[in-house]
Formats: sequence, C-alpha cells, structure tokens
Amino acid sequence: MPPQSELNKRAPTAAAIELLRENSLAMLAQRELERRITSGEIAVGAKLNEVDIASALGVSRGPVREAFRALDQAGLVRVEKNRGVFVRQVSLEEANEIYEVRAALEGLIGRLAAQRIQPDELDQLRAVVKKMFALDKSRKGEAYFLLNVEFHDILLRAARNAALATHYRRLVNELDLYRRETLVRGSENIPVSTREHEAIVNAVAKRDERLAERLLVEHVLHSRERLHGALAKPARTRAA
Repeated sequence: MPPQSELNKRAPTAAAIELLRENSLAMLAQRELERRITSGEIAVGAKLNEVDIASALGVSRGPVREAFRALDQAGLVRVEKNRGVFVRQVSLEEANEIYEVRAALEGLIGRLAAQRIQPDELDQLRAVVKKMFALDKSRKGEAYFLLNVEFHDILLRAARNAALATHYRRLVNELDLYRRETLVRGSENIPVSTREHEAIVNAVAKRDERLAERLLVEHVLHSRERLHGALAKPARTRAA
C-alpha cells in the first residue's frame, strides 16, 4: 500500500474539487438559460442580469458568467461592453442569409445520414413523423416545433460528423425565434411540412444520398418561404 504522503498527492485538492463544481454548475446554468431563451420564456432582446439569474438558479455569479460566455459563442446572446448581456436579436435579413447556409448544411447532413444512419435511428425518425401526422388536425405550432427540432437532431446524429454538428447547432440556435414563429403563426403549413419530413425519411431509408440531399435543401428553402408568409400575419396566442 502506498505511503500516506503518496495518497495525499493523488487526492484531489479542495481547489480542484471547487473547479469541477463550478464547471458543472456553469453547464447546468447554460442549459437552463438556453432552454428559456429558445422556448421564448426569455424574450428576444431582453437584458440578462447576472445577479438575478444567479439567485433564480440558486448558484453563485461565477457559473452564470461562464454560462454567458458559452451562450455568446453559441450565438444566443451578445455581450456589449459596459452595457451587459442581451438575448440576441437576429434581423430578418440575417435570418435570410442564415437560411441559405443552413440549406447547404442540411443537404450535407442528408447525404451523410443516407450513408451512415442506423436502423434504430430510422425507427426514431419514423416515430417522430407519425407524431407529426397526429398533429395535422390540431395544428399545435408549439408541439410541432419541438417535434421538428427532434427530427433534425436525429438526422444530425445520424450524419456522424462532429464538426458539422458544431456549426449546424449554432445556426439553428440563431434561427429558433423565426422557426418557432413560422410554425406558430403559419400552423396551416404543418401538413405540408410533415409530408416533406416523410419524404426525407423515405430517401434516407433507401440510402439515396442525392435525393436526401436535394429534399433537405428544398425543405429549408421552403421553410424560409413559409417564414415570410408567417411573419406577414399578426402574432397569435400560442397553442398549449
């Protein structure tokens, strides 16, 4: 058995334990703030108060500051010197440009997913599409938005490319406000969107890389068209 002095060297120091704790709390704070921002619970353009958020989450200010830095890198907030931290507000012009880049990335995701997807992932995609069809009549935009996010997340995992995932997730974070509004205000488009998702699954299942790529590019560009139509309508009370 090693001498006590050697065991002491191997034992984590109090500082190391505290660092791990702070990192864990920062990750938890980041995830909770991300959830609140992408769900619309924290409004676009809102100023984030470090003290208030730390108190609300039951953590010190350090993890909240780290969470702010991570959210800034993720494109969800902007840090303005001497002014504070604000939930990022993407202009419609920026959204149009982001949709163009997203279309290219989605096409690549479709091509790679058609090569690499596993049977259980195909089952997951089909299950999501089945739930989408179940919402065709009720047309609950909020519920459909969550299914839409789940669908594209499964495809992204199936593509098995970490670098692609990093760039894609930042883009969709920036677009979440508009994606949500497209489905909430333009809920009559839900059946059309569902059929597009079904066609994508069928192409991926057939391992047809070119068709999967084309359908995903078209799906994103159609989503942009639906966005413009939705934003031209007055905001409605969101479905439960």
